[in-house]
Amino acid sequence: MKGIDEYNYKNKTVLLRIDINLPLDPLTKKIVSESRIKKSIPTIKALLEKGAKLVMIAHQGDTLDYDNLIPLKEHAEKINACLEKPITYIDDPCGPAAQAAIAELRAGEGILLGNLRYLTEEVSTFENAIKLKPEEMEHTYLVRSLLPLCDYYVNDAFAAAHRNAPSMVAFQRLLPTAAGPLMEKEITALDRIMEHPKAPCVFLLGGAKISDAFGMMRQVLQTKRADLILTSGITGEIMLMAKGYSLGEKKETFIKDRGLDVFLDAAKEYLEQYPEKIRVPVDLAYEKNGKRHSLPVEKLPQPEMFMDLGDESIKLYEKEIARANTIFVNGPAGVYEKLPFEEGTRRIWKAIASAKGYSVIGGGDTVSAAQKYIALQDVDYVCTAGGAMVRYLSGRELPLIKAMKSARAE
Repeated sequence: MKGIDEYNYKNKTVLLRIDINLPLDPLTKKIVSESRIKKSIPTIKALLEKGAKLVMIAHQGDTLDYDNLIPLKEHAEKINACLEKPITYIDDPCGPAAQAAIAELRAGEGILLGNLRYLTEEVSTFENAIKLKPEEMEHTYLVRSLLPLCDYYVNDAFAAAHRNAPSMVAFQRLLPTAAGPLMEKEITALDRIMEHPKAPCVFLLGGAKISDAFGMMRQVLQTKRADLILTSGITGEIMLMAKGYSLGEKKETFIKDRGLDVFLDAAKEYLEQYPEKIRVPVDLAYEKNGKRHSLPVEKLPQPEMFMDLGDESIKLYEKEIARANTIFVNGPAGVYEKLPFEEGTRRIWKAIASAKGYSVIGGGDTVSAAQKYIALQDVDYVCTAGGAMVRYLSGRELPLIKAMKSARAE
């Protein structure tokens, strides 16, 4: 993939795809974390300083995430707070108003267009139902509207790399293309985990979205990338069930009602094939009379709703983190939003912040949990991606990476 320094953008119109899909306050719909915007700023500044007429396209929300489907006006305000020369915003992703605004741009000026998810061809339901090939996307409204106005295409949206949408994979065939600096950093950090991890390499897999954990687990165990996997959250509880422990009716009903017991067979397989590489909790935490209690797994089953690692499990995991030379984290250790159950997540983040090993974290809930307990600067790399990161670490080919590798040169 070519980098942005390989082209001369002076007085040329550059179409920049960024990912600034941000978490919002559910009541006010205001942005609550600017992390992705801040990570995109160096690319925006670099292209403007190179004299580009900069056209930025991005999304917020989706049909499957309708509560977060809002205009990008506040996003533009956040971007401008980081720039000396402000960019303009127009609430039109590619229609006549957007086209007219692009035509008026001068060298060193930028514009952020309206939410791409206003377009049917950009939403996940369309992608899943129609399954267009990149060459077929040339006829979509977005491409037909913006292609004649642009000279170059830059993609810096690794967080959306798993999306097979026109804004992500269609322009590479039609315009000279470069990968933005943020994308290069994301791939470099993940490759350091996947290709040349310094042993011992420890993966901490927790959270409630266990499909992510199990997808990565198979890949890193089979390829011998991970020396040790520390399981927590629902992932750890599924592993305990796979080892023959009964958690109790309350917790097992919770797991089965959500269809998460489908991972039991995979858990049994991993434990049988890699018994020395997977750690499961030795105790679990529950709440009684407003206080936190730890229960050794030998005393299971119990009629409790377990929501965190127990104290002994935390101590064991802290020791493994301290001795690790490479650390990857996806998912909090427990339901940290509830006071009695934040202990595992808090202490594990503290251990990671002070660890000597190279650390990488990713995923929206993972980053939110980290921000609550440590300074993100204490982590070596914070990946902006969630789903794309999981798929990349699971060894699956991402549509964006495939498109970038075969992109058109000047």
